Amino acid sequence: MQNKNLLLSKLPKVDRILSDDRIKDFDIARNLKIDIIRKILDSYRKDILDGNIEEFTYDDVIDKIIKLLNVKSKNHLKRVINATGTILHTNLGRAVLSKDAIDAVVEVASRYNNLEYDLEKGERGSRYSHVEEIICKITGAEAAMVVNNNAAAVMLVLSTLAKGKEVIVSRSQLVEIGGSFRVPAVMEQSGAKLVEVGTTNKTHLYDYENAINENTALILKVHQSNFKILGFTKEIFLEELVELGKKYNLPVVEDIGSGVLIDFSKYGLPYEPTVQESIKRGADVVTFSGDKLLGGPQAGIIVGKKHLIDRMKKNQLTRALRIDKMTLAALEATFKLYLDEERAIKEIPALRMMTMDIEIIQKRAKKLYSQLKKIISDRAELNIEKDVSQFGGGAMPLETISTYVVTIKPKFKKIEDVELELRRQEVPIIVRIYKENIIIDVRTLFDDDLHIIVDSLNKIL
Repeated sequence: MQNKNLLLSKLPKVDRILSDDRIKDFDIARNLKIDIIRKILDSYRKDILDGNIEEFTYDDVIDKIIKLLNVKSKNHLKRVINATGTILHTNLGRAVLSKDAIDAVVEVASRYNNLEYDLEKGERGSRYSHVEEIICKITGAEAAMVVNNNAAAVMLVLSTLAKGKEVIVSRSQLVEIGGSFRVPAVMEQSGAKLVEVGTTNKTHLYDYENAINENTALILKVHQSNFKILGFTKEIFLEELVELGKKYNLPVVEDIGSGVLIDFSKYGLPYEPTVQESIKRGADVVTFSGDKLLGGPQAGIIVGKKHLIDRMKKNQLTRALRIDKMTLAALEATFKLYLDEERAIKEIPALRMMTMDIEIIQKRAKKLYSQLKKIISDRAELNIEKDVSQFGGGAMPLETISTYVVTIKPKFKKIEDVELELRRQEVPIIVRIYKENIIIDVRTLFDDDLHIIVDSLNKIL
């Protein structure tokens, strides 16, 4: 106990630490600095009393405080390197914005702007006016509006058009999206009553028609964007539902989820229905996401017939679900790129990654492999292998794209320890592990990621 008391007496006072030049000049709020100092001192006291520390120096204490100060002074939400090959990685922020979108956000966020001001009339305007025209031009819809995500878009549509009434949906389309949010739950929150028709694998047109009554508000079709039902199946085409809707004077709403604006099959990728096709086929309202296959910011976009969209704009729920100036700026800039499809493919990162030539990917893999081989070949086995990337974000769940990866097998460290250290870097590096190898898929890397990966692995190994 005498030794413990001696160690406890060696712990420096808070005031002494605060006056230390290494701590005093640290650019962080004083109250947070004091909290961190006390936290480190408390941890030393506990370890001393538990018998876990037999000796320490003043500099040891300062070093621990500085380490924690460095952690706490940085933003919790930060840039990471996505080496997983999943292009729209939900956990890593989904779509990366284009340079045009980033520039637009910076411009409106750093100065005052005309968010709800009509510059022509000199009076209050609508925030939707900044994006409605271009969204309609790209999609072919009569009107458009935007809320904060696609689940909110579906909720607003149902709350406006079907509150207290019935909505007919095929049982095979009652999907669950990320974070355990389910279509039936969203419908319940909107005040609409779900009417399931058909079976899990087969739904016929007569299933819909038999369910229609005087309390039916609309027919809802949900695109199975995050799963597939294969085998003995039947799904009703949108055109058939539109004709049925006309027969009974019911609006048909389609939630297509991922928000595709380009026919990907032209680029050798799997076909996904586009928003434009849904509008052409007669859907009264279409909802979709902004940050999936569209490649923009998180948003829920609603397009369709003007008289229906106008009703949604007046719904009191709209204010709770509205998007801010930064999202609007990024969304407008993203849609402008779609005026030129070639430019959109080139400048929207998600689209560029999806359509990237396999030879370019192979060259990038060789470049990373070569840089790593020069400095860590004595500490790890390195190889280039052919593999597959994923779309992610709940889009095209069964589809993959050919890619090249660099595999790294540490010789002197456990692979789990290396993976953990990669995540703990100043710029965290997120990788895959497969068969005792770290897998780095170069499809989802940016040019300036390569040297960070090389430097980090050199330090860790």
